Amino acid sequence: RDRKTNVKIRQPSQHGEAARGQRSSAASLAKDLLHPTPEEEKRRHKKKRLVQCPNSYFMDVKCPGCYKITTVFSHAQTVVLCVGCSTVLCQPTGGKARLTEGCSFRRKQH
Repeated sequence: RDRKTNVKIRQPSQHGEAARGQRSSAASLAKDLLHPTPEEEKRRHKKKRLVQCPNSYFMDVKCPGCYKITTVFSHAQTVVLCVGCSTVLCQPTGGKARLTEGCSFRRKQH
């Protein structure tokens, strides 16, 4: 009992509220490592994923002028020109190549 307020002070038992509180916070921190969400898998480094796979791919890019289709690597490090009309299809950046406005693309199947 507290002498000033004359109220009985209750101590949590070792197996009571305190232990339950710790268990519930630990349960909320639990993470399913075998079944990550697709968003988590995409953000993770290519070597640290559950199944290793590259970030790069090949794609078919359609020229907006002459409608010819050219195969381009997603991380191309050089400027890619259209075979028919010499229009710039994509420009290199530090990572993925930037497609020119108006160009449509389709990711190639493995």
